[in-house]
Amino acid sequence: MFEPTLALQTAIRAALMDSPAVTALVPADHIRAGSTRPDKTPAIIMSDGQTALHGHDYASQRVAWVYLDLHIWTLDAGPDAAKEIAGAAMAALDKRNLTVEGGYCDHFRMTASRFPRDPDPAYGHGILSVEALIRWFI
Repeated sequence: MFEPTLALQTAIRAALMDSPAVTALVPADHIRAGSTRPDKTPAIIMSDGQTALHGHDYASQRVAWVYLDLHIWTLDAGPDAAKEIAGAAMAALDKRNLTVEGGYCDHFRMTASRFPRDPDPAYGHGILSVEALIRWFI
């Protein structure tokens, strides 16, 4: 069974963990999927994402657009720490040919970065939005 959002999260996590610049700032076990503010920082947490099924491609392949956000969290590190981690993550993913186990990533790009203020000023927060076109055999 293949689920494109999970496959993309796994591919992004692998690319981030393969980057010495990212793992110098964020421990590998703090790069994960989830939906809440982390209990351990610094962290990169991938949202559950959204999948828009795009139909069938040639040769009985299924195609979907996948959209998700990478939330970057810091604690007591100042507002620029989240931006530094975001920069390292963008460099690790920029023009990256992601390997999606069980499928193919035909398109991948970062579409936006935002740095909203958290209600708790001790937290730094950044959001990187990404999109990917994923296909797999059914």
